[in-house]
Amino acid sequence: MTVSVGIEAMGLAVPELYVDMAQLAEARGVPVGKFVEGIGLKQMSVPAVDEDTVTLAVRAARMALAGVDLKDVGLCIVGTETAVDHSKPVTSFVQGLLGLPTHCRIYETKHACYGGTAGLMTALDWIRSGSNRGRKALIIASDIARYGLRSAGEPTQGAGAVAMLVSATPSLVAFDQNVGTYANDVMDFWRPLYSKDAVVDGQYSVTCYLDALRGAYRAHQETGTGVTPSYSDRFAAIAYHVPYPKMAKKAHEALRLVDGDAAPAASFERQVRTGLLLPERVGNIYTGSLYLSLLSVLNGDPRALDGQALGFFSYGSGSCAEFWSGTVTPGAQAKVKALGLGALLEARRQLTIAEYEQIMTAREGLDTRVPGADPVPAFRFAGVENHRRLYTRA
Repeated sequence: MTVSVGIEAMGLAVPELYVDMAQLAEARGVPVGKFVEGIGLKQMSVPAVDEDTVTLAVRAARMALAGVDLKDVGLCIVGTETAVDHSKPVTSFVQGLLGLPTHCRIYETKHACYGGTAGLMTALDWIRSGSNRGRKALIIASDIARYGLRSAGEPTQGAGAVAMLVSATPSLVAFDQNVGTYANDVMDFWRPLYSKDAVVDGQYSVTCYLDALRGAYRAHQETGTGVTPSYSDRFAAIAYHVPYPKMAKKAHEALRLVDGDAAPAASFERQVRTGLLLPERVGNIYTGSLYLSLLSVLNGDPRALDGQALGFFSYGSGSCAEFWSGTVTPGAQAKVKALGLGALLEARRQLTIAEYEQIMTAREGLDTRVPGADPVPAFRFAGVENHRRLYTRA
């Protein structure tokens, strides 16, 4: 018997600060259109000095777990490429701060921006196999994308986390079992152990992304119903990995060309546009970018999507990619809109460029920050003492 498995609930956490991209472009002496239209970004989230991958993960998880008995959570995986320790996983901190049960299996997954999907796929198989014994999985994709002030990658930074409660009673999206996978050993993006900032071969990374998209999409077709013209027309919307919104546009055109679509841009507004409404105000969140796009579709698409098919593409540099599909559960859009994601973004504070630069410079010493005497808000990074990271709990 086929088990229906998918996302029961979701949560989002973003920093309470952001920078306006038009102002950043002016400060850097480049045309505003290069950042706003060229990259597709309006605002970029900026984490404060008491915010890191752990605190973002915890805040997103609390939203996803609202009303859930924590004893029912049997697996927790955090996908990230901005871990806080070479050995201890982010998930250990999360388990302690959330108060997840001791019988919950916990670990961290890493494969650039694919890390969150690696956790999700593991959870889906765990439930389908029956190994979950009726329990649910908490999958969190949490990251802080950082390239440094005045670097080429500066306008593609960001921070945030998306949490997904995965179970056999999906209330948002039920996933199909057919998955198309593509992997290839490339050096398009990496972050050496000695560096806080990532290294990226920009144009080559775009090429690798699109190659992986075509490979994973074809694999999905071949292991499903087979290659057919306009295969992607079956999807009401397609959520792509969004390192920056303009990349999703390039991805969609490449995918439609695989279908033989002579006018690939024509379907963009229908299938992709609403999935970019949140990413264009948050920026790059690495492992969580695809799932932020999913939230954006469910939160902002004006159409009634109940029972409609969605396509998903996840890419992680290095590289590994997957394309799969799912169906929107009746009532899913109302549940996501009830989370108040628009209000969450509106409540943030806009930084001046000087404040933004000051915070980014201060974050250089984050991993050696000494705890202060002043009280720190709940679920925040307090500092490092005796080589131990300290966090405040609610």
